[in-house]
Amino acid sequence: MQILINEMKHWMIEAGERLKTALAQEVLEIDTKSSRTDLVTNLDKQTQEFLVERILAFDETANILAEENGKHALESLDGRVYVIDPIDGTMNFVLEGENFCIMVGIYDDGQPVLGFIYNVMKEEFLWGGPSIGVYLNQDRVKIPTIPSLSAGLIGMNCVMYAKNVYHMQEIGHRSMGVRMSGCAGVELAHMALGRRVAYISNLSPWDYAAGGAILAALGMKMSNLNGESLNFKDREYFLAAPAAIYDEILEIALNPEK
Repeated sequence: MQILINEMKHWMIEAGERLKTALAQEVLEIDTKSSRTDLVTNLDKQTQEFLVERILAFDETANILAEENGKHALESLDGRVYVIDPIDGTMNFVLEGENFCIMVGIYDDGQPVLGFIYNVMKEEFLWGGPSIGVYLNQDRVKIPTIPSLSAGLIGMNCVMYAKNVYHMQEIGHRSMGVRMSGCAGVELAHMALGRRVAYISNLSPWDYAAGGAILAALGMKMSNLNGESLNFKDREYFLAAPAAIYDEILEIALNPEK
């Protein structure tokens, strides 16, 4: 496992350096997918292929689930699965030049093994898993102590908040405030580091797989907004929080009158 951790960190940092160079040289080719706000760039695709090549050279039995280049579906999660988001927060990458992450989650038969979230421009590398704990760069991360929803900030999808999906406005009102970064990796890292009390969004598997392995190591919970396990197939409404806050949010989402 230590060899895998070292290699994965090395590959992701190298991929991040390539992105920094490309941003400096302004060599972006931008296209859209499902809508004008669903952006993809040549660097999303190139970064994914770079990581896939390295992973398969290291582990020829690896199964790949990834956002781009036709690798967005698997028949099952059997065996070892690497879930890749080459640039999480592509809109931020294109328009801000920051607040984006490279993410890889590793699962064995559907169970989390390791997660890696690399905030490229801040050079914050969050990594770990249930058997080894969680680290920020080289420092061990302590389990955050967050007493209640009312004690902190909540990360939330802006459309869900605006349309009050699952009573998001009431959930936001009960917190200290709502934050919207446009990047699941940024928000999930904030959760792991105690900067958020929860994160609610509409995510695909590559958006939450890396963070899911890290949050599992910290004893936090994640599911869809009906409290059901995520299916690792479709885009789903997503909730992650420490156990007590998770229950509090789910109660509001499903039974707001109580």
